[in-house]
Amino acid sequence: MKEKIGVIGAGKIGAAIARGVIRAGLVTKEQVMASDVSEALRQSISQELGVKATDDNRKVTDFADIVILAVKPQIVDPVAKEIAGKLGEAKLLVSVAAGVPIGRIESNLASGARVVRVMPNIPCVVGAGAAGFAGGTHATPADLEMVGAILNSFGVGMPVEEKYLDAVTGLSGSGPAYVFLFIEALADGGVQAGLSRDVALKLALQTVYGAAKMALESAKHLGELKDEVTSPGGTTIAGLHTLEQKGFKGIVMDAVLSATKRSLELGKGA
Repeated sequence: MKEKIGVIGAGKIGAAIARGVIRAGLVTKEQVMASDVSEALRQSISQELGVKATDDNRKVTDFADIVILAVKPQIVDPVAKEIAGKLGEAKLLVSVAAGVPIGRIESNLASGARVVRVMPNIPCVVGAGAAGFAGGTHATPADLEMVGAILNSFGVGMPVEEKYLDAVTGLSGSGPAYVFLFIEALADGGVQAGLSRDVALKLALQTVYGAAKMALESAKHLGELKDEVTSPGGTTIAGLHTLEQKGFKGIVMDAVLSATKRSLELGKGA
């Protein structure tokens, strides 16, 4: 892509986005500039990726065609106001600030400003992110296509209506923590059954990775894949029976709904 990208906020998510688009060959390092109040973060992103870094958000906005707003939710308003004059209508603002509605961002910008809101997740730091994104009042189909290309360069980006971004937060935004907990429990079960901690953890990690890879690459329904591992009267059905008895699926569904509800509350300032 020919557009230049500016990243305001060079923390984990901001740096992951810059890293993703450069490593995927979507842009060159010369097409990326970052800003952050932290000198350590500026040095880190500059040394790792070879991009220019500054403490001036307006300089980044002036440089870029696409501005990634990757700051903490509580400072979105002042930062948006700070760059509003440089942003105008010609540049696209992409916010990855959790829980901050598009309308609130637009209220800090000039009339006609183009905004896309993204809900990423932490595996984007290893190039395996899952994100939902929605366009604001003046975002164009070309804007959404461009944001999709950026997100797909370091994972998967799914376009949704903004009202569903809280559900995206509850599922893929918070989801890695649920999976980490499951992996830990799987390894604990192995230890309880007699395996060493090191062996149990490595087997648990590879099992989850392998199962996810199979599900991604197969055209089969998840239930069909499960059945292929489940022999009549065998070990797997015994384990599945226990999970069903304890309400495993319902617990996971409730976790997603609880996180979604909390995201809605945070969006309203609760």
